[in-house]
Amino acid sequence: MDFEAAKDICRSLPGCTEDTKWDNDTVFSVGAKMFAVTNKDLPAQGFSFKVDDDRFLELTDRPGIIPAPYLARAKWVYVTQDAGLDDAELAGLLRRSYELVFAKLTRKLQREITA
Repeated sequence: MDFEAAKDICRSLPGCTEDTKWDNDTVFSVGAKMFAVTNKDLPAQGFSFKVDDDRFLELTDRPGIIPAPYLARAKWVYVTQDAGLDDAELAGLLRRSYELVFAKLTRKLQREITA
């Protein structure tokens, strides 16, 4: 599982913005709403992102995946290197996080992003 490649996946999504928050976190957003967070350190040590409500418990039962600090109530998970996810599975989870956040944006903002 390559967290640096995961950053590139986030950057490739339509309308993605990247900034630093809380002094040491890189935050990926769409429409000013966060969909993924990682540490600024190189290489990244973990990734937090939103998951479907019905997958939250399934994922957090796996080794190396815990409820994300401060964001667990919104169904976010934190994935460490110990999770053993392959790159394709991590990419799919990040894309799904983006889709979940994008779906909550206004229709007008969704059109602006996809135009």
